[in-house]
Amino acid sequence: MKAMVTKYGGVADRLGRSMTRAQALRLKGLAEEAYQPEQYASNLSFEEAAHRIGALKAEIALADSF
Repeated sequence: MKAMVTKYGGVADRLGRSMTRAQALRLKGLAEEAYQPEQYASNLSFEEAAHRIGALKAEIALADSF
């Protein structure tokens, strides 16, 4: 198990990193879809980007349910 954590990284490794390119593209697309372009910023951490992506997904799903 330890080898797997070392190979793929753990939570501690992700906390200090900036968001990935995939996260940036996903966040920008979701922010535009939700009409909230201010939710996208290029200097977000990995964790903050993941949080905003989750929040925007939930908001879009809620809006689509009406």
